[in-house]
Amino acid sequence: MKGRLFLVHWNAAEAEEQASKIRSDGWNVEVEAEDGARAGKLIRENSPDAVVLNLTRLPSHGRETAICLRSVKATRDVPIIFVDGREEVVEKTRAKIPDAVYTTSAELADALAKLSKSGASG
Repeated sequence: MKGRLFLVHWNAAEAEEQASKIRSDGWNVEVEAEDGARAGKLIRENSPDAVVLNLTRLPSHGRETAICLRSVKATRDVPIIFVDGREEVVEKTRAKIPDAVYTTSAELADALAKLSKSGASG
């Protein structure tokens, strides 16, 4: 296993499809597709090696989840990776969470490989 990821996506079918692709690359993936507060609680209780937030649906929910994670000492340093989203959504999110990684679904495996090499997944 490369490490543990927590995937937050506001569409259950798309979330499971994306999680399946990530799992095929050797990651252990937990998914939340309904409730950002629940995702935050689960992440705080058992910090993953990274959090992947999809910006294609309900991007404000993804931003708020990330802001909450950054505001808590236990999750402040957990890498956050935002995936997809319209250009204006990505720019708005980047302004609020500048230290996150921004990528596309097509490039997610490469972003995770860099994360893994940087030692974030222990």
